[in-house]
Amino acid sequence: MTITKTNIQEAYIIQPQVFKDERGYFFESFNQEKFQNETRITTQFVQDNESMSNYGVIRGLHAQSGEFAQAKLIRVIQGKVLDVIVDARKESPTYGEIFTIELNAENKKQLFVPKGCLHGFSVLEDQTIFSYKCDAYYNKASEIGVHPLDQSLAIHWQVPEDKQLLSEKDRLLPSWEDFLKNNSEK
Repeated sequence: MTITKTNIQEAYIIQPQVFKDERGYFFESFNQEKFQNETRITTQFVQDNESMSNYGVIRGLHAQSGEFAQAKLIRVIQGKVLDVIVDARKESPTYGEIFTIELNAENKKQLFVPKGCLHGFSVLEDQTIFSYKCDAYYNKASEIGVHPLDQSLAIHWQVPEDKQLLSEKDRLLPSWEDFLKNNSEK
């Protein structure tokens, strides 16, 4: 497995080594010891989640705050997404920076999203299965977010405007500007 830094502090791309033959394939999707040795990040995953979405769905931008902040290890089992991280950690040298990557069933890339970063994705193929591990349990009261279509973030979600599907919850999220104002007071 190859672990590569992104432009976001503590966010990494994990590219597993895939062994293929006429029977199919095998790969090690995560190795705690190797990850910790290469990144100096100690994490223990406690929850696995999976979702299936169709083309045009945009989920996010979400994070959890405080003691329930979660680091995530993201992968796509079937289909394709544009995965997005926005660094929302005030103390981070990459605060406010954005990282995007295409994750799909073919490239088998995974993305490690550090605690305190906003995360979202757009679905680029029907019946995409998205899987992620978290190092803290979900807590609804600690959830924070930013409207994924906020113009000031200028994220190109690769889905035409007339095909974008957002949940009501995501439509009600604050702008990046309001998020910054609300979090500067904490």
